[in-house]
Amino acid sequence: MKGEFTAIIEEAPEGGYWAICPEVPGANGQGETVEETKANLREAIRLIFEDRVEDVRRGLPNDAIQTVVDV
Repeated sequence: MKGEFTAIIEEAPEGGYWAICPEVPGANGQGETVEETKANLREAIRLIFEDRVEDVRRGLPNDAIQTVVDV
């Protein structure tokens, strides 16, 4: 799955950085550097989407069509 999302990154008062992604509620990350913070945010987004897909698939009937849509 590929896509582009907004990362809002700010310096943390205690040092390092923290970030959120407004397009994905609950996605946040933190790190000592901007790159580490972005990597942690990226992983949080991936885990949220992975969990959402698994959650939906639990209730699907066997004959449900699953395909990919490019956006």
